[in-house]
Amino acid sequence: MSTENSKNDFTELLCMRESIYKDITEEKLREVFSYADAYRSFLNAAKTEREATRCARKMAEEAGYTEYHFGDALASGDKRYFVNKGKGIFLFRIGTAPLAEDGMRILAAHIDSPRLDLKQNPLYEDSGMSFLKTHYYGGIKKYQWMATPLALHGVIVRADGSRVDVCIGEEENEPVFYINDLLPHLGQEQAAQPLGKAISGESLNLLVGGIPVPAGEEGKGIKLNVLRILHEKYGIGEEDFISAELSAVPVGKCRDAGLDRAFLVGYGHDDRCCAYPALTALFSAKETKHTLFVILADKEEIGSNGNTGMQCRLFSDLMEEIAHALGQNPSAMRHASVCLSADVNAAFDPNYADVYEKRNSAMISCGPAMSKFTGSRGKSGSNDASAEYVGFVRRIFAENHVNWQPAELGKVDIGGGGTVAMYIAEQNIDTVDLGVPVISMHAPYELISKADLYALHEAFSAFCRD
Repeated sequence: MSTENSKNDFTELLCMRESIYKDITEEKLREVFSYADAYRSFLNAAKTEREATRCARKMAEEAGYTEYHFGDALASGDKRYFVNKGKGIFLFRIGTAPLAEDGMRILAAHIDSPRLDLKQNPLYEDSGMSFLKTHYYGGIKKYQWMATPLALHGVIVRADGSRVDVCIGEEENEPVFYINDLLPHLGQEQAAQPLGKAISGESLNLLVGGIPVPAGEEGKGIKLNVLRILHEKYGIGEEDFISAELSAVPVGKCRDAGLDRAFLVGYGHDDRCCAYPALTALFSAKETKHTLFVILADKEEIGSNGNTGMQCRLFSDLMEEIAHALGQNPSAMRHASVCLSADVNAAFDPNYADVYEKRNSAMISCGPAMSKFTGSRGKSGSNDASAEYVGFVRRIFAENHVNWQPAELGKVDIGGGGTVAMYIAEQNIDTVDLGVPVISMHAPYELISKADLYALHEAFSAFCRD
């Protein structure tokens, strides 16, 4: 939805969505593409929540932010960050207005994405091959992860507490990992099964070796050779898998898509294409009366549970600490605060039009999608934003000529989804979802529009400023 009215007739009363690329100037197109290039670098370096946290911390320090510790004194103009166990990060900038009156302007995104995690006892050998067993994380279509090159990212913590960072498969001279698929010649029974049952989770095993250790124990020689290689490279043994977090993710870098390069294809757009604009909007904000707060959380894809998910009380603790450090009432601050839950939505796909309600679906390249509610069926599991707050956000976007569009996720009874919005709203904070429309969400490679990505940065910047 363009918020600039160009006609003085009744057509301006219509709710219309137009492609941002329509009539875009050469100068604006260069801005859009330049921003996409910077985002591509971020996405390539941030394939796990730990890597995304490190990238965000580096960006923050380059922007003059320093680490916050509980109990630190705070004053107007301070720029601080707090890393949550290496898997999430909170960033805030103190404004000039009293928190009890103005509250915080909050942008909340998540930085975890669907993937295949290694089990704690993963390594085995069978029929001349050695494999690593996995347990998928988040909602995936299992068949999409087979017969495609995968890389292994993560961390191993030894029994003595020492830590080893792992990244194998991203460089051209490194080996990749692979999940065997069944050839079509023998796959008639498999093909006759429902799509969701044709591939079992227990069959998503990573092929990791095929050469045995000379004179190795029968049936374990290839496994032993894999362990030998891992020990030589990382100094680990089989027991160290117990205290490891290793994930298989798609190999390769984010790429331009389309002859006109209008789109980006890459792993993890959900939700790093919202996390990155939240960071750039924060760092580019000029001096403002508003206290700005950005949350990049973990575990959204599995319910926002755990001590790095949005349901953890750390968010509440940090807000209280900030309020007390500034001599403000935390409850009054929460009541005055507002939030944009920065999460993606499904872009309308004409190839699968029957699952969308077109009038209320996000259209690609028409700006970020505002979802008043998410959930499924009868809005179950949703934060349903108030009309007053949606009107407040509309005003900000109108005054700043932001391109955006209203949207929901598919037809009413077809499916649905959730975000972190409801957990922030539980703090008595007005919250609504706003994010980039995505094609092939949760696939190993997702597609977004560069124009939507940049428009989200503009939307977040306006929210931080006004």
